[in-house]
Amino acid sequence: MMGKRQRQRGAETEREVCDKLAEGTGWIVKRELGQARDGGCDIRLAQFVIEVKRRKSIAVYDWVDQAKAACAPYELPVVVCRGDKREFLVVQPFEDWLRMAKDKLPER
Repeated sequence: MMGKRQRQRGAETEREVCDKLAEGTGWIVKRELGQARDGGCDIRLAQFVIEVKRRKSIAVYDWVDQAKAACAPYELPVVVCRGDKREFLVVQPFEDWLRMAKDKLPER
């Protein structure tokens, strides 16, 4: 069961991501209210269904740092990872993803 402080911290992080998405795309971006109760996503932006997670420590940052260290100035770091019996996931810095996503969004 999630405590009140965890819910507040999660909501703060979702609002922060909404602000970054709005700033980077020019779209109005809002949290999906009631998503925890209804089992939905945190944010919808055109065809993107976004789940926002914030944890004290996630090992994937080490993998991203490793990919960044191998990059030339014109290259983008990308981590592909998979848990046992799970699908592959792509992890990359938010700003890199935002630049790519902005090109995919319909005109506003």
